[in-house]
Amino acid sequence: MARRDEGDMTVREAGRKGGEATARTHGHEFYEEIGHKGGEIGGPRGGQRVRELIEKGKELEEQ
Repeated sequence: MARRDEGDMTVREAGRKGGEATARTHGHEFYEEIGHKGGEIGGPRGGQRVRELIEKGKELEEQ
């Protein structure tokens, strides 16, 4: 773990504190909602793109 001066916090500690504060103020439903929004925005496209690239790579290997 990184050394730190008294009073400073690591990025990990800051992220944990921020996540805990968000959980306290917004609750479980907030995380469900943003998870659904992320799925709508990213959708199946991310996995589909990976499959397309794998297929393309296989086709190039066969040539």
